[in-house]
Amino acid sequence: MKKIIYILIVISIATSCGDDFLFQPPRAALTVGSFPATADDALLAVNGAYNILRAWQINTGGFPLLDFMADDVVKGSSPGDGTAVAPYDNFTHTAEEGGLERWYKTEYEAIRRTNLVINEVPNIDMEEDLKSRLIAEARFLRAFFYADLVRGFGAVPMVTEINAPVDLVRTPVETILNEIIYPDLENAIVNLPERSGYGAEDLGRATKGAARGLLARVKLFYKAFEDVEELTQAIIASDEYELMDDYADIFTAENEHNIESIFEVGAIPETFANGGSQFANTLGVRGSPNRGWGFGRPAYSWISEMEANEDPRLEPSVIFLNEELDGVVISGDGATPDTIYAGGDIVEIEAYNQKVWYPGTDTRTAFGHNKRIIRYADVLLMHAEALNENGKTNEALDYLNQVRSRAGMPEYNTTSQSELRDLIMDERKYELALEGLRFWDLVRTDRAEEVLGPLGFIKGKNELLPIPQSEIDISQGRIEQNPGY
Repeated sequence: MKKIIYILIVISIATSCGDDFLFQPPRAALTVGSFPATADDALLAVNGAYNILRAWQINTGGFPLLDFMADDVVKGSSPGDGTAVAPYDNFTHTAEEGGLERWYKTEYEAIRRTNLVINEVPNIDMEEDLKSRLIAEARFLRAFFYADLVRGFGAVPMVTEINAPVDLVRTPVETILNEIIYPDLENAIVNLPERSGYGAEDLGRATKGAARGLLARVKLFYKAFEDVEELTQAIIASDEYELMDDYADIFTAENEHNIESIFEVGAIPETFANGGSQFANTLGVRGSPNRGWGFGRPAYSWISEMEANEDPRLEPSVIFLNEELDGVVISGDGATPDTIYAGGDIVEIEAYNQKVWYPGTDTRTAFGHNKRIIRYADVLLMHAEALNENGKTNEALDYLNQVRSRAGMPEYNTTSQSELRDLIMDERKYELALEGLRFWDLVRTDRAEEVLGPLGFIKGKNELLPIPQSEIDISQGRIEQNPGY
């Protein structure tokens, strides 16, 4: 097989700080073997790995597919749009769907960039503390990308070289966890600074808190509750983070990299090449004002629950028609029915995800939204869940109530482990809604069949996504498909 000379184009990630660590003009093409060779090259290579976090395809192939599969979100957009991704709403998606292929391949391109740093930067003659930090940043990112892959697809090929061999096969999840994800994140915890150790120009880089938060999220998925308790307790004890006073302020453009944000992807309202991210544009208001495509709309069933609970988080989470934001009236899409009925009952309304709203005047505006990946509220809820599962229900209740109180909701009072388990899951549904976590919460707690079964979820199949058929074909059958596909 003819070998390909990979080209590294280092382009910027941007944050609200202006001249920040990744907002730099495009660099000349540099081939593996001659790059990285200096300390400056090492920094550029790491920045190139961060850069892919803004790629449209890294977000489940461009569309919020995982949100479509949960019960707090529906496909959205106009009825005739997105026919290729509509099957995720009812679990009829197949291995031939292009979004999965884009996502899967982009994850491996991201891993290749991190492997370049991890394998080559140790050979550079440079200041040792900086070298250790840059390698740790790359290992954090590699763990991030692999965690996406194993959670989504199960066993996948494990690649640690810069140029992958052609005879790859699937590697067991346990092996990837124990040889890549866990050691990478443990290294990051040791070698990365706390958030306060970075200057404003470096906001957005991985920190100890981000590494602990990601490791806790992975450990929670695999029910390692003692480890989760230890990791989340370390984040809490660090005093680096706290809840924002007002839930409505968490996702605004004015509050990027706020005190509650543990890890987020920076962007500016420009094209991807100039520092933008299309994530929020894909979910943005469709029609008037024209801010995006309108995919991933809040589910009416979830809206109804929030209304019944009189939950103050509903308003800052959802954009309703005729609402005014930043002086703009939201009229919506004329081609989209405002209200959809079934048997006389409302099943869907035209509404949008306010957590991705970004002020401005055109469709490119939404490219400036910073995607929040790990929040302190999530850490508190993970800590509460771990404490409860570890038999410390009374302690767990306090951390759950911290999140409830900030939201303006009444505190709970229970000594029942099983009751608190349900209350924590409910709180995650409301606090973290529309943030891409709900589907995996249902899967990891074995509730997916009960909650999503009426939507088409099949137990034993839909816990995993299908391996893209193109990858199976390229491997000439060495890579096998997941059950049921």
